[in-house]
Amino acid sequence: MYRSREHRIIAGVCGGLADKLGWSPTLVRILWLLLSLIPGPLWVVYVIMWILIPEEPKGYRTA
Repeated sequence: MYRSREHRIIAGVCGGLADKLGWSPTLVRILWLLLSLIPGPLWVVYVIMWILIPEEPKGYRTA
C-alpha cells in the first residue's frame, strides 16, 4: 500500500486507502470525516499512517 500522489489533499492517506480497496477517494474521505466526528484517536491514526506508509513511487499505477 502507498500514499497516493494523484488522489491527495493532505498526505494521500485516504487516496491510498481508496486505491487499495478499489473505492472512490471521495467516499473514503467522507467516511473518514464522519468517523472523525466520533470521539477517539482517529487524527492520531491518520498521522501515524502518514508517517509509516510510503509515498507512491513516481510512475507507479495500480490496475
